[in-house]
Amino acid sequence: MKAVAFAPGHITGFFEPVYSKDLARTGSRGAGVNISLGAISEVNIAPSTYQNIQIFVNGRKSLAPVTSTAVKYLIGKTPLNIVVKIRLELPTGQGFGMSGAGALSTSLALTKIVDNLSSSDALRVAHYAEIQNKTGLGDVISSWFGGVEIRKEPGLPPWGIIEHIPGQFELVLCVIGKKIDTKKILLNQNLTNKISEYGRLYTKKILENPSIENFFIYSNEFSIKSGLANENVLKAINTADKFGIASMCMLGNSVFAVGKTNELCKFLSNFGKIYLCIVDEGGARILQ
Repeated sequence: MKAVAFAPGHITGFFEPVYSKDLARTGSRGAGVNISLGAISEVNIAPSTYQNIQIFVNGRKSLAPVTSTAVKYLIGKTPLNIVVKIRLELPTGQGFGMSGAGALSTSLALTKIVDNLSSSDALRVAHYAEIQNKTGLGDVISSWFGGVEIRKEPGLPPWGIIEHIPGQFELVLCVIGKKIDTKKILLNQNLTNKISEYGRLYTKKILENPSIENFFIYSNEFSIKSGLANENVLKAINTADKFGIASMCMLGNSVFAVGKTNELCKFLSNFGKIYLCIVDEGGARILQ
């Protein structure tokens, strides 16, 4: 049996980490945008006398810890032979939510072909896996709903509350440097204190006056004031300001920008690899 699902990538503009003993209530407040580049997962299952899970990412066998954790949550000790083939359309570790998208699309595909599982189960296990592996706090939930979102309250529904800012536009992405280990950032207390302070501030501001323009303005300011952006990222952001507005992708050595697309592509290409995408408003979904 086979199923295929897609989950959009997600870029966080600013965020405030929120932790709870209950994983369902752990997550982040903040705002971000879901994008048309994401993760496509093909899942094949067959009956077996023992459990065997193989995961391939972009053609290579992988441990894929977030996806693996989610799959094990979903199927428990059920003896199945499961082969997962994930195609990631963007690099991992660069603030595009690829780990979460891979886990979510895989889980969603599994719920289509395994009895007694629902799509809400897919969301739950992918969120748990993301939190436990410390690869993100709100990417999975955001990817599930799509669009430009404000995470008003953290965690899964009904505790987590998301509002949307209507808008459709093209984004220019630029990968500038090495991957960032999200886990290291989230475990750095001094840095997370600063992130929380500004994340709380800008979440309050965007809720008071939600708009696409303010989302980009506050994301830009958060990149600078949080201290997360390094020198090269800041240079790219300053360059982009001539043709639009840019911000750091949380958490990666990469930026996302809107404005004069051709000019942004031309000048940002001096800093790294360019990707073009649009807002994905559909969220995670079954393809086949």
